[in-house]
Amino acid sequence: MNAVKPGRFIIEPPTLICLGFEWYVEGDVNHNATVAVRYRKKGDTLWKEALPLLRIKNEECIFSFLNNSIDYVTPNMFAGSIMDLEPDTDYECKFLMSDPDGVHEESHHGSEPGQKIVTVRTRAEPKPFEGGQVYHVYARDYTGPKEEMAFPNLMAAYYTGWCEADWWNVAPPRVQPGDIILIHAGVYKDDWTFYGADIWEQGMGTPIAGTYYLTAKGTPERPIVIKAAGDGEVIFDGNDNFNLFNVLAADHHYFEGLTIRNTYVAFLAGNKNIAGSSGLTVKRCRFEDLNKGIYTDWSGSKNFYIADNVFIGRHDPNKLHGWTNLPPRSSPYPYEKCLSEYAVKLAGAGHVICHNYIANFHDGIDHATYGIPDGYPPYGHPDVYPLEEVLRLDGMFVSIDIYNNFITNVHDDFIEADGAMYNIRVLRNLCMNSAYHGLSSQTLYGGPAYFIRNILYHVPNITKHAANPSGLLYYHNTFLAKVSASQSSNYHFRNNLILGWQPSETIFSADTFTNYTSSDFNGFCPNPEAAYSFEWESPPFDIPVDYANPRVERQFATLAEYSQGTGQDEHSILVDYKIFLNVMPPDPDNPTRIYKAEDLDFRLEPHAVAIDAGCIIPNVNDDFTGEAPDLGALEAGMPMPHYGPRP
Repeated sequence: MNAVKPGRFIIEPPTLICLGFEWYVEGDVNHNATVAVRYRKKGDTLWKEALPLLRIKNEECIFSFLNNSIDYVTPNMFAGSIMDLEPDTDYECKFLMSDPDGVHEESHHGSEPGQKIVTVRTRAEPKPFEGGQVYHVYARDYTGPKEEMAFPNLMAAYYTGWCEADWWNVAPPRVQPGDIILIHAGVYKDDWTFYGADIWEQGMGTPIAGTYYLTAKGTPERPIVIKAAGDGEVIFDGNDNFNLFNVLAADHHYFEGLTIRNTYVAFLAGNKNIAGSSGLTVKRCRFEDLNKGIYTDWSGSKNFYIADNVFIGRHDPNKLHGWTNLPPRSSPYPYEKCLSEYAVKLAGAGHVICHNYIANFHDGIDHATYGIPDGYPPYGHPDVYPLEEVLRLDGMFVSIDIYNNFITNVHDDFIEADGAMYNIRVLRNLCMNSAYHGLSSQTLYGGPAYFIRNILYHVPNITKHAANPSGLLYYHNTFLAKVSASQSSNYHFRNNLILGWQPSETIFSADTFTNYTSSDFNGFCPNPEAAYSFEWESPPFDIPVDYANPRVERQFATLAEYSQGTGQDEHSILVDYKIFLNVMPPDPDNPTRIYKAEDLDFRLEPHAVAIDAGCIIPNVNDDFTGEAPDLGALEAGMPMPHYGPRP
């Protein structure tokens, strides 16, 4: 059936600035149906255009690696986002499905066939509730006056009793939704081997491996708040324990202004197939001397807000190290053990990770590599997902925002979208100094994953497309390294700058199972000693999709030859490093050097060939300043984005 039949329409969990949608269909075998999107703030008259929903149609994510394997076929559907909205605001969103072969749906109440109009409210930034009970915690060595309802440690304030021995878990929680625990200046460090320390009026109430087990439940409007009182630095020292804050059962908890150090896992918020929490907020905290910052791979975790924090890992801050050069492998980056694995790693839906500074980790920010989503899919034959069997399951990895973070000095990847499904949005991140890859997608179950206006500098390769990901959109990025997009489906490049720095490497190579993968309106700076500069592997051009047979390998020395031979990048141009105000290529003879952001200026020169060389992408470059959008992450004449914690 070439005509399209609309099915279930799903609104994903809103984030602060984005909305995500899914629309399941039947039919459209010839893959030419589309869904146009319009939106407006409720009460406004004019509709604005957004990106169309991405067509997703049974792409295969099948991959085996070592002792693990993935065997997944995407549904027949559309998915997509409306981005850069205002928090806590109602938006009307209109979706119109069309197909030259027809839309098989009866009109209801005078509406057009294939049309949906919904009103959705973006999420508000989590804040403490005004009106809850306030408790105060003072360090053991504090001798000044104290507020009423004062306690000697967090556990004493949080629970109705506390103990450093076998009665430690007798008391129920004292805190109720909306309550606030203010932690006053001092160092809170428990000797968790000191059994019965409370008898001698010592201890922090963490007798099991030095962990704060928090088990009460807040609500979105009334979170349970644990924050610095504002009278000096508050330090929670884990004393080299495994986990400092265990919030597996603590929904809607809010942490702010704390320094957290000397622990393996700072916040343990979820374990796959065991337990996990939702609604965790961590704001304006400092993390140092730890292996992992914030972690959940509980598929049901939702709506975390991780913002304006500083994460400092244990790796050498003055030298870029790697992890892949143990024999028989080789690498220009000296091997270093993984002392700090990642700052943030989350599975689930509705998470926001923004404006953080991250340095000296193996990875920066990751979606947790989970495996095939719980109970989903396949349903019967992989070519068809019957509409009555497409369910809205908890455990769908959707609607996740990663934006305006500053990430530097990583072993492996700055950001991983690994294991996400629909509408993961990676926007406006500044990423520098990686020993392996920049942006990972192993794997992506359909997409779209939006990589928009990111700057990546001093990294060997931008993309890691292992495990056959599907549905990646790369728009308006400044990539100062080669792009090698291997073995993937349904991905698209527009308005990017891609400049090499390693003399003999191919600047752009695409390996795709789908001939509807596309690339255009980009700026390339090929490496001078490369045997060929462009490569495009795909099925024969008269075959839309082929996962079973080897792809045709096509290699080209020049941009003109590549465009003529593939039909790709027909509007793309050649550029060099002179287009920037102050950017030089990294030194290939000194790969371990750590470059600093303050020494570089990624803005475009006023007369650079990249100015006005892009195409219009609705809801992405609506505010362009010249005759057409500029290439790369930064539009000339527009304010610089703010990367990292906000004042």
